[in-house]
Amino acid sequence: MKGIELEKAYNPQDFEDRLYEQWEKQGYFKPKTDADSPVHEITDKTPFTVVIPPPNVTGVLHMGHGLNNTLQDIVVRYHRMNGEPALWVPGTDHAGIATQNVVERRLKKEGLSRRDLGREKFLERTWAVKDEHHAIITRQLKKIGASVDWNRERFTMDEGLSKAVRDVFVTLFERGLVYRGNYLVNWCTSCGTALADDEVDHSDVNGAMYHIYYEIDGGESIPSITLEDGTVFSGGNRIEIATTRPETLLGDTAVAVHPEDPRYKALVGKKVKLPLTGKTIPVVADTYVERAFGTGIVKITPAHDPNDWEVAKRHNLPVINILNPDGTLNEEVPEQYRNMKCSDARKAVIADLTELGLFKEEEKITHSVGHCYRCNTVVEPYLSDQWFVKMKPLAEKALKAWKDGDIVFYPKKWENTYSHWMENIRDWCISRQLWWGHRIPVWYCQSCGEMIVSREDPELCPKCKAFKDSLKQDPDVLDTWFSSWLWPFSTLGWPENAENGFTEDFKRFYPTSALVTAYDIIFFWVSRMIMAGLEFTGKAPFKDIYIHGLVRDKQGKKMSKSLGNGLDPLEITGEFGSDAMKFTLGFLCAQGQDILVDKESFKLGSRFANKIWNASRYLLGNLEGRNLIPITDDDLTELDVWIYSCLDRASRNARSALEGYRYNEGAQALYEYFWNDFCDWYVEATKLSFRNGTEEEKDRAVSVLMNILEESLRLLHPYLPFVTEEIYQKLPLKEIAQNRAEAASKNSCKNGNPSKITSQSEYTGMLIAAPFPVPNNNRIDETVSRRFSVLQELIRSIRALRAECGISPDLKIDISLLLTPESPSQVCREKQDLIMLLSGVKKLTFTDAKPHGAIGTVGTGFEAFLLASEGIDSAQLKARFQKEIANETSFIQKVEAKLSGKFAENAPAEVVEAEREKLCTAQRRVEKLNSYIENL
Repeated sequence: MKGIELEKAYNPQDFEDRLYEQWEKQGYFKPKTDADSPVHEITDKTPFTVVIPPPNVTGVLHMGHGLNNTLQDIVVRYHRMNGEPALWVPGTDHAGIATQNVVERRLKKEGLSRRDLGREKFLERTWAVKDEHHAIITRQLKKIGASVDWNRERFTMDEGLSKAVRDVFVTLFERGLVYRGNYLVNWCTSCGTALADDEVDHSDVNGAMYHIYYEIDGGESIPSITLEDGTVFSGGNRIEIATTRPETLLGDTAVAVHPEDPRYKALVGKKVKLPLTGKTIPVVADTYVERAFGTGIVKITPAHDPNDWEVAKRHNLPVINILNPDGTLNEEVPEQYRNMKCSDARKAVIADLTELGLFKEEEKITHSVGHCYRCNTVVEPYLSDQWFVKMKPLAEKALKAWKDGDIVFYPKKWENTYSHWMENIRDWCISRQLWWGHRIPVWYCQSCGEMIVSREDPELCPKCKAFKDSLKQDPDVLDTWFSSWLWPFSTLGWPENAENGFTEDFKRFYPTSALVTAYDIIFFWVSRMIMAGLEFTGKAPFKDIYIHGLVRDKQGKKMSKSLGNGLDPLEITGEFGSDAMKFTLGFLCAQGQDILVDKESFKLGSRFANKIWNASRYLLGNLEGRNLIPITDDDLTELDVWIYSCLDRASRNARSALEGYRYNEGAQALYEYFWNDFCDWYVEATKLSFRNGTEEEKDRAVSVLMNILEESLRLLHPYLPFVTEEIYQKLPLKEIAQNRAEAASKNSCKNGNPSKITSQSEYTGMLIAAPFPVPNNNRIDETVSRRFSVLQELIRSIRALRAECGISPDLKIDISLLLTPESPSQVCREKQDLIMLLSGVKKLTFTDAKPHGAIGTVGTGFEAFLLASEGIDSAQLKARFQKEIANETSFIQKVEAKLSGKFAENAPAEVVEAEREKLCTAQRRVEKLNSYIENL
């Protein structure tokens, strides 16, 4: 047959887009149980289903998305090849706050606000932004090779998901799990909306503690007393209070002391003057106060501090909200402070207190402050009417599911995070004061005040029968996560066709198999999905939860626009190819660890893809003038048996790694097998057949190579789908399949059993749907593996000896071997041609004693001696070794001096140990070099 040509240079841009379009158009991303799948099959195998963590329609995918989608693609491709109906559902999230912020920023540049447009026109603009960014995200996912089923793509505000959201809200309301009330919430003054607790990012900032005096009302004083420790509390007619937010004193409704604090017992029940307001407020006793902290007195501002809110409830204190929604002070404060921003009001309050002699001092501190997770504005505790979900009943079910083993975390350390959050969960504020999102399905009758919670838009009031015009819908929308927590089942059609057990997709693919996501949204999303799945379907939405790390730069910093250290997945794929990005990220993704990368890191995957290309190009070129023939077990050489054993071990390791989401171990197993075992050893060794073999031997050797290459490409495909598919389509697949079928038939006829070695797939379609290699116990031959490991050890030793002596790889050398009788090393006598080929030996002899003037190296059952020959000068070697000894001796002296000084006393133990190891290595090398000189 004719040789098959691959392009000389590996260039992924030549074929990646073409192959993706081919996969998509021909329907290979669909589950095999779909009638229009190109590999349609009705199977009783459990489907493997993954729903994509939906990216926000506010921007483009960053390297974190690149990692997340890479890991999903690897595992989905593996299960697809494993014969399971594999479904990966794509989709995007409407991202309420984030998307509305994008649109409002654009309007601001035009000198407009959303209120200038009105709700309807503003939403038209927002849908346009959604469409714009959705197109970008789709293009990116295709570029990185995501094998998602685009026919099942969803959006959190599409018609079906919107119906699911309404149904869930109303159902929760009917079950008493949704309620509305005037409560203290986290408020973003920039976004103008409430935030859930887990949407607040806390970070340490520089601030101040302001010490202020409150005067005791009625001219009364606190008596001086001597405390138990002997110190004297001086008392007086005023008390000292410390606060980080002095402007909030305008909303104080009490001050509190600990009930057992002897300093203030006489003060409880009395009143103090609230500075700047002309008001008096009571002194209450509450165990919330820490006696040892500060002065032991705290101001109580119920509308602007969650702890004060709880104190106020216990003591029936009034609650005064002093803020407008935009963060300015409202009409509840004295006139001179109204409409001031908090920062300006703080300065004004301090100035006025100073003038009245009521300001003591400012103390610089660092303290934790909450910020909006989207715009980084400081979050204000704020009293307002909001909708909430009662979370404890839902969390109890989710905790039980984990304890019962219905969900499994990879790695297991995240179980502690999950259980802690569930056990300490608070009610979830689900209303947002936005326009973009799912409108809360609640209406208020303007005629009778009735509140209507409905799955459908009501036509009239059920109480007073007022018509639709009298019904006003709640202006707020639901938290983005309220639609996202339904994602695993709403994307599969729930609650459509509920009377018949829901949709066919829901019945076939729910619960899903695995969730692959980053650890920074365990609270936002993962936990809530489990709660929702259990509450509405009675089942956990997925079994496996793989939590991967974050992508960071080489210094360990999180990638971000502000730091300028981000990597664009499209830039990486444009320069190195999608496979290079996918393999590199998989190779580096160890469980429980963040991934540290820079642009150079992706050369790892690029070099490996290039190796696959060049090796395949060489092998396909060798088809020129050859005939592919059926290969039975009896046709295999010992070398062939060895490589099949390596292939079997690699497939087992890859399967085990992917089943356990140990992506790095799977990638390393493939790398070690293909680059080392297959290319560096087996392919190099087969050159003996092509150099010295008969025509029949050459046909036999190339046929075995084609079988192994075909199976190797199937093994590599999940991690490197494009380059393997491109090469796979060039293989003579029909001939390979026909020969395998004939060989299998011959083996069966001979012994009644299937082939021990060569029984493989006879599939001839696209690689994406080809079967993943199946482990075969009959391929394992420990005797052959032991024999070949001796050969490898010997060849590596000879190569290392050449390097030690500075001998050029091109120079052929003479080697003499001393073998231990009746040891595995006797294989060397049988494989002389192989040893000479792979170690660059011109003449190989065997000896019973060490040759005079030779340099030796020792291994398992052998000693190998480099003999002086043409091109090897003993005097030059001796001079080289003496120079290296001088360098090593100088290094030893430096390290010894370092270890004998203060370094050993002050440096960390692991650093000192590393220096000692360097010393030992150098000392061993000097001993070795001296032995070489002595031998010479």
